[in-house]
Amino acid sequence: MAGEGRKRIVVFPGTFDPITNGHLDVIRRGCQLFDKLIVAIGQNPEKKPLFTLDERVSMAKELLSEYPNVSVESFTGLTVDFAVRVGASAILRGLRNSSDLQFEFQVALTNRVVAGVETIFIMTSTEYAFTSSSLIKQVVSMGGDVSALVPPLVVERMKAKQSLLTENDHHFEEPA
Repeated sequence: MAGEGRKRIVVFPGTFDPITNGHLDVIRRGCQLFDKLIVAIGQNPEKKPLFTLDERVSMAKELLSEYPNVSVESFTGLTVDFAVRVGASAILRGLRNSSDLQFEFQVALTNRVVAGVETIFIMTSTEYAFTSSSLIKQVVSMGGDVSALVPPLVVERMKAKQSLLTENDHHFEEPA
């Protein structure tokens, strides 16, 4: 993977809106395989985030502070460009199902051809195979309990964000 004396760096990219137990599982397992794992939090123009970029970075840093070889950075642009910029030899991706594999396989081949960056896949643990940030946001928006899917810090921040959104909705109501 890397020459002797050279650090093996991997980038784990995503929007992490919010960061889930599934993400944390992949990070815990990935940081055992590499000298340095960078959680790269980006913007996806196709998604409307619940949390700002700064809020997502802050939560990730707080949740990952116990891992000395894990850092959290925000980025814009292409993931592969970020990976090259930070000297990563690979991009880490978690796979939940065959649909993920089909999409990720295409991206991985493209990244290898255009930038020489490999992709390492880790299968998610069974208990997180159905989890997605979008599903979690939907459940919370309808008043559901997601405490089995995200860390307590995220539950707390999602509830605070949801109550703020609900409060703001009431402020903009038309008079009867």
